[in-house]
Amino acid sequence: MVSPGKRSIYQEKKRQEQKEKRHSSKEKIKRKKRRLKSWVFLLLTAFFLTILCFSGYQLFKWHQDNQKIKHLNEDIQEEVVTKTINEQGELINPPQEEEESDYWYYVGLPFYEVDFSTLMQKNSDTIAFIHMKNTNINYPVVQTSDNDYYLHHAFDGSYNSAGWVFMDYRNDINNLSDNTVIYGHGRLDKTVFGSLRNTLTSSWQSDRDNYTIWLSTPNENMLYQIFSIYKIPSESYYIKTTFSSSDSKQEWLNTMKGRNVAPIDTSVTTDDKILTLSTCSTTEGERIVLHAKLIKRQTR
Repeated sequence: MVSPGKRSIYQEKKRQEQKEKRHSSKEKIKRKKRRLKSWVFLLLTAFFLTILCFSGYQLFKWHQDNQKIKHLNEDIQEEVVTKTINEQGELINPPQEEEESDYWYYVGLPFYEVDFSTLMQKNSDTIAFIHMKNTNINYPVVQTSDNDYYLHHAFDGSYNSAGWVFMDYRNDINNLSDNTVIYGHGRLDKTVFGSLRNTLTSSWQSDRDNYTIWLSTPNENMLYQIFSIYKIPSESYYIKTTFSSSDSKQEWLNTMKGRNVAPIDTSVTTDDKILTLSTCSTTEGERIVLHAKLIKRQTR
């Protein structure tokens, strides 16, 4: 039989052992938590470093693509002959009762002519050349069988996120649709159609000489007068190329004119041939849009 004294010592020893076990168990849990925190920290660090490296690479690639487009177009400007021609050409839909209309001012401007021989050798998809005052828009226009290829390819055919200036595949430059649409990315460095953002500023809009677009093709020179400038969430209505009736075209024209934010009030009718420029805004999903009407042309 165990004496009370020995029992007390035994119980005390037992309690001490249990206490040590509990302490050891707590230490193990603490060590596990510390290891877990270390792993979480390492994983988070690796994750954010990966994002940082990827973002840095994307920024570098974005800058590299922009520089490629800029230098490519600079080379084109050096090699391609452009000139202005002071010829009246054929007036398109002159207003009958608006002698004070800006139309008469703009039709007095010269044509912008381009030698396409070099451009066609560089890229057989070349169909036109577009020029706008007080923007960086001075580009060959290309066209292919879809509206995707030149979103991601430069004029020389190389893959490039900046893309190039291109005409909607549904349009025919030699037989103008009701609405001819030309696209280009709105790059932040103002390459391609990035400088269309200029048209939303009061300084650009205050100069009446800016409201024109020159479009030259291998067969003719054309001059357009802008009648609407605006920014809008992405949609397909403004890029309709044909209309089933004059009523539907008139409804479309009323809508496009109603969106205008520039201080102009240019008349436009269903007989007019429309040119639409479209680019992405810096705001996600929005588009900057210009509409212009053909006011004179000259066969080359």
